[in-house]
Amino acid sequence: MRWVTHGRRPVFRSDWVEVWLDDVEIPGHRRLEHHVVRFPRASVTAVVTNDADEVLLLWRHRFITDAWGWEIPAGWAEPGEDLQEAACREVEEETGYRPTQAQHLVTYNALSGISTMRFTAFLVTAADLVARPDDTE
Repeated sequence: MRWVTHGRRPVFRSDWVEVWLDDVEIPGHRRLEHHVVRFPRASVTAVVTNDADEVLLLWRHRFITDAWGWEIPAGWAEPGEDLQEAACREVEEETGYRPTQAQHLVTYNALSGISTMRFTAFLVTAADLVARPDDTE
């Protein structure tokens, strides 16, 4: 059963994220306003491994959760940018490793109950250390 959208209005918009209120109706049920978080750019990520089956991870503090944790490299594709190239660019920016072999792994909706965020993940099986990571990443 598919929901019916009667309209939508923006609550907040920036270059990074948008919050909308959608006027929706669940068939056979009620009509309601549903918050939707929209992302204007495609999200990409990469799992980077080597011959020893080690995984390259980043140890980061995140402001929103006020917590430290392990992460895989991820970011956004620029408009018109190839998603695989964007993922490889993010790996290099965040880790200093330049992928030389990458293949599509999976595409999935990360928060499908509330958001349009769609991640495309790649598997990187070979990468060369070419620089220090960008400390602003």
